[in-house]
Amino acid sequence: MKNKTVLICTECLSRNYEIKKTDNSTRFEVMKFCKKCKKHTIHKEGK
Repeated sequence: MKNKTVLICTECLSRNYEIKKTDNSTRFEVMKFCKKCKKHTIHKEGK
C-alpha cells in the first residue's frame, strides 16, 4: 500500500511536494526546487 507523504523545505519550511511512498522505514530526503526560496534546497519527508 502506498502512503501519501509531504516534502518540506529545510530552509523556509514550506510544504512544496507530495509523493507516494511504499517503504515507511526510512525518511526520504531529496534535492528539489523550492518556489518560495527560488533555489534548489534539500527537502525532507514530513508527517
